[in-house]
Amino acid sequence: MLSIHPDARGLIFDCDGTLVDSMPIHWECWHGTFESLGASCPHDFLEEMKGVPTHLIIATFNERFGYDLDVDAFTEEKERRAKIKLSAVQPIEQVTALVYENRNLLPMAVASGGPRDTVLVSLDAVGLTGYFETIVTADDPVAPKPSPDIFLEAARRLGVSPASCQVFEDADMGLEAARAAGMIATDVRPFLA
Repeated sequence: MLSIHPDARGLIFDCDGTLVDSMPIHWECWHGTFESLGASCPHDFLEEMKGVPTHLIIATFNERFGYDLDVDAFTEEKERRAKIKLSAVQPIEQVTALVYENRNLLPMAVASGGPRDTVLVSLDAVGLTGYFETIVTADDPVAPKPSPDIFLEAARRLGVSPASCQVFEDADMGLEAARAAGMIATDVRPFLA
């Protein structure tokens, strides 16, 4: 069972695949956008890049696979598709239960590699709007995961030392970022099976 570490004084949650079961929607939007542009992308590559902002994934995709897709146009189209579908996203109850149980007990933040608009749509869809003291996204001026910057910014905004923050994540890059920030890193995947 997922639990709060006894040393945790602040909680930081990833959004996609951690708070909300949005990854199937995102995979569909990724592959649909690639297909609409006459390209295809190995799913393993997308899994590897989970938690990285869309524009950086496309830049890496172009470099790695020899494409020249317009990064801004791709990002806009993929996120447009996602916003439409995310209004029906479902919560990941094992994780959202921690949010409900700790509201007004511990300061909480969301730190997501997604754009603010899609993160807010997802949180609204599962009734979590207003549960977090702060939300840090790809739209903020922080380096993306696996850099620790997004988590360090969340801790700063919460007013909690990094060593006293517990991060809940479903992606290897996110867990790497949390550890690099000196935080308590919790992989939610084993609890979701």
